[in-house]
Order: sequence, then structure tokens, then C-alpha cells
Amino acid sequence: MKRRTFSARMMTTALGLTTLGSGGLAWAQGGPIEGKQYTRVDPPLPGAGDGKIEVVEFFWYGCPHCYAFETSLDAWSKKLPADVAFRRVPVAFRQEPFVAHQKLFYALEAQGLVEKMHRKVFDEIHLNNPDHKPRLVNAEQIGTFVEKQGLDKAQFLSVFNSFAVSTKAGQAQKLSSAYQIDGVPALGIQGRYFTSGGRAGDMDKALQVTDFLIQQVRRGAK
Repeated sequence: MKRRTFSARMMTTALGLTTLGSGGLAWAQGGPIEGKQYTRVDPPLPGAGDGKIEVVEFFWYGCPHCYAFETSLDAWSKKLPADVAFRRVPVAFRQEPFVAHQKLFYALEAQGLVEKMHRKVFDEIHLNNPDHKPRLVNAEQIGTFVEKQGLDKAQFLSVFNSFAVSTKAGQAQKLSSAYQIDGVPALGIQGRYFTSGGRAGDMDKALQVTDFLIQQVRRGAK
């Protein structure tokens, strides 16, 4: 989902052109190429800080491409080696509904509910929405949704509206800006590189690029 267009149709077209263009040729030549399949972050950002190689998925709950990517990403993340740390970071390309979705994610994280609820949020917006109307765009809608999932509405909204969650959302904004994220889903690697479906050809290829870049970091490549 691009920052400016927010159009699933336009993004699908863009991905198709990339796949048929430089992305496919570069893979045929033997591997990911900087400036094509991935971009270097300049200046580089701090990594995880615990000796691990950090991989960040930048996403938005309202993005259909992020939703479609979840199955592959989940399977991939569960097979990561012990020296790789994975985390999700919700982005906000404008105030609403992006910030509400950021706060929803961080409220879930604060209560240890991401594993239980993350896919349910995506399903509510994309699967259980035949009219394709905006969903979970404010605290009232979010409160109603979590209550239907058996959560305490008042408690959840208290966390949702907390200073800690707002701080997390602000930090997410700073990180996505530092990575110069221009669309989602995208993957950042150790504060040094990022890739996306538009760059790699599709998100499965983006995961392959990420594996390559993890190896680069592990080898100490500059």
C-alpha cells in the first residue's frame, strides 16, 4: 500500500510491472541487487541492541497486501534462527485511520494479546467486511470489536488511550521515517537495509531478499 495512493488496484499494477521488469532480470543474474531488490538505509540505524539481527515488518491493518502477506510472514518468522529477532511496527501515513490502528496494535501488545488477536483484527477489516467499509477507525469501533472478542472493553480502551501506547505509536513513526518507508508491507533489516514487494517483485521474493540480507549482516558485510 503506497503512502500517497492507498489504492489496492494501483499497487497491484505497480507490483506487476516490477515483477516483469528489473526484478525478474536481477534474480536471473544470480541474486538481490542493491538499489533494485533492496535499499540501503543511510545513515544506518541502531539494531536490536541485544546481539541479535533485527527484522522489522512495517504494516498497516487496513492494507490488503499486508493481510495477504500474513500467512507467509507468520510461517517464515516461526523458522528464524536464534540470532534473529523479529517484530512488527504499524505505520501511519496520515492521522486517521492509521494512528487508531497503530494504537490498537500497541494496546494488544501491551496486554500480551498480539498472537491471539492480530489475525482477528485483519479478518475484521478485510474478511468480515463484505461492503468494504472502513472498520476499526476509532476508539468506539475498536471497543465494540474487542468486547465481541471476549475482552474487557473499558480495560482495553484504558490501555489504548494511555500515554505508553501513544509513545509507542510515536516511536513507530520515527522508525518508519528513518527507514524512509514509502509503502507497506515492507521489511527492515538491522537498521541497514529494507525491501518490499515493489522492490523484490513480490513479498515471497522480499522474504528471500531478507534472508540474503540477514546473511550479509551475519558476515559483517558493509
